[in-house]
Amino acid sequence: MKLTDIRDNSGARKNRIRVGRGIGSGKGKTAGRGQKGQKSRSGVAIKGFEGGQMPLHMRLPKRGFNNPFGKDYAEVNIGQVQKLIDAKKLDAKKVVDHEALKAAGVARGGKDGVRLLGKGELTAKVSFKVAGASKGAVEAVEKAGGSVEQTGAKKAAAAE
Repeated sequence: MKLTDIRDNSGARKNRIRVGRGIGSGKGKTAGRGQKGQKSRSGVAIKGFEGGQMPLHMRLPKRGFNNPFGKDYAEVNIGQVQKLIDAKKLDAKKVVDHEALKAAGVARGGKDGVRLLGKGELTAKVSFKVAGASKGAVEAVEKAGGSVEQTGAKKAAAAE
């Protein structure tokens, strides 16, 4: 086989049909659009219209809602943090915040900050500065000798 023998598979490339170019082309006059009517004209898009029948997107029930006040946190487990410290991707002596966790590649997204969760075990003494933390995560960090500073709005304080 030579480089000049290389061809596309048959049917891989298809030429575009030039419609409305005379009776001999087989797609002349009305160009495959039939006679008169809305769909024979240019600039028509009838997406979702079902001839007066209730369209599918209106027949199906609506579900759920978007909370305009909901917060978007990047959720990080303390087990993940311990793995990063063991792998020397995170410095336990410095304060661990959103930027440090993002640089380590564990806090993806989270435009409202990081929320610390209690899955896994933490053995290193680490001080965290995060938007929020679960009760279990705070207990685990303090048990290991670290501290958690929460910068996010406290729900408990608002409830009292």
